[in-house]
Amino acid sequence: MNKVTMSGGDGLWARIRAALGRDAREPAYGQAAIASNPNKKTRLAQRVDDDLRRGWMYCADRNVSLCVVTLEMDGYGDYFAAYGREAVDGCLETLEGVIGGLLPRTTDRCIRNGRAGFVLVLPDMPALMARDLASRIAATIRRQGLANRQSHVGQVTMSTGIAVANPQGGFDRSVLEAAQQAVKKAQRRGLARLEVVDLRGRDDRQRRAA
Repeated sequence: MNKVTMSGGDGLWARIRAALGRDAREPAYGQAAIASNPNKKTRLAQRVDDDLRRGWMYCADRNVSLCVVTLEMDGYGDYFAAYGREAVDGCLETLEGVIGGLLPRTTDRCIRNGRAGFVLVLPDMPALMARDLASRIAATIRRQGLANRQSHVGQVTMSTGIAVANPQGGFDRSVLEAAQQAVKKAQRRGLARLEVVDLRGRDDRQRRAA
């Protein structure tokens, strides 16, 4: 190999790497791994599953109900476009503090979910108490006065989906899926809306059929 050519190439690539910055020197191994394994869960998604599984087993052992609450920022895409990533991160940190501060028991869990949402796992909490908690969260968020010029109400709001089940037997993730569908339905109705799905009747029918 021609040493002059090799040296010149090294010098050229060194200048290119310096011009492009640190990211140009490091291949996106993490991105490649995700692309090759699209079913791999993110760390947050795994935490949601782990906390949900623990809550499910806790309730199944005690024969009590489980409430799963999903909260999603309304108009996230418009908010992101108007304010940028740093503002979004700061807003979500504030919302996480507000929500976490209102959880009444040490067994309750608040986990970030997706780009602009949270999942609450609330073992042994009646549906009426979960609705009351959701109302207090919404009221506290309003009092924060987090500005959102892209919303016609002028501030950040979150919609809420609640699913309640009577866990029996092995872990069933459908309670989370029901809560996620509920929050989507709530957002289709407007801002800061609440939708509740009660799975307990379905669970009882399935057990009788079995």
